[in-house]
Amino acid sequence: MRILFAGTPEFAAAHLRALYASAEHELLAVYTQPDRRAGRGKKLLASPVKQFAEQAGINVEQPVTLKTPEAQQQLAAYNADLLVVVAYGLLLPKAVLDAPARGCVNVPASLLPRWRGAAPVERAIEAGDTESGVTIMQMDEGLDTGPMLLRESFALASDETGDSLRQRLVACGTGALLKVLRQIAQGRAAQQLQDDSEACYANKLDKREAALDFGMPAVALECKIRAFTSALPCYAVFKQQRIKIISASVQHREPGGAARLPGEILSVDKTQMLVACGEGILAVHQLQLPGGKTMTLQALHNGRPDFFRAGDSFARAL
Repeated sequence: MRILFAGTPEFAAAHLRALYASAEHELLAVYTQPDRRAGRGKKLLASPVKQFAEQAGINVEQPVTLKTPEAQQQLAAYNADLLVVVAYGLLLPKAVLDAPARGCVNVPASLLPRWRGAAPVERAIEAGDTESGVTIMQMDEGLDTGPMLLRESFALASDETGDSLRQRLVACGTGALLKVLRQIAQGRAAQQLQDDSEACYANKLDKREAALDFGMPAVALECKIRAFTSALPCYAVFKQQRIKIISASVQHREPGGAARLPGEILSVDKTQMLVACGEGILAVHQLQLPGGKTMTLQALHNGRPDFFRAGDSFARAL
């Protein structure tokens, strides 16, 4: 088939590389978001999708929007059979959805209809889901609401993080995408409607969510830390400083003694720091002090053994 590809981040670039390497279809052009300023120097940086496309000699289009007649006419002029969309980040109007002969397919990093929206990876882990996967779907005008063409799932590990899940979703999604494209080309793709009653909205991550509230159950905090670590590291306030909590676990055996207030440090040693929560105890294993690097409790003990003491408390979330 004659294919257009639309995507922006590394997750999308991995699918583009797989599509290109398969050599089963003709890649007409790649659509990706305009270059963004990033880093301390605020230099313009090309998206991972654009970087690969330029290396591979594929045409690159970077419209600010696809809502204008000019942008829609330009896309239609490619006379594509199909538009493959993976984490593009721009709304596709009906004129764009209807332009390719066989429509548009999307690869959400989610087992639809469970998580629809911007952050399905993080929300699945945060919610304590036991499985995840990818869904190849035929796009319509709704948000991840179109009929499903293929749905592949796998169990989530108890220590699954946002990074590890994304890597597994890439491996799953690239194979599933190529499989569905063959089915579409051969006229064998079967559509299955989603059950809207099972849908949840995966809200975009908000910086305010990174603040840990020790009034919450330890189980919920541990899931949140694993989910957010790479995209939006969680933090707790200690002595008016933001301490990033990089990894933690739930302490199932609570130390004896009087009831403790949420946020109180119960004990600190070379392996972990135990913090009282609204329900249960959180064991912190890795953290990051302001201006420093990620460190274990062993490293903290070696360099600043008295930074945390039993009886000290984290402040309420800002």
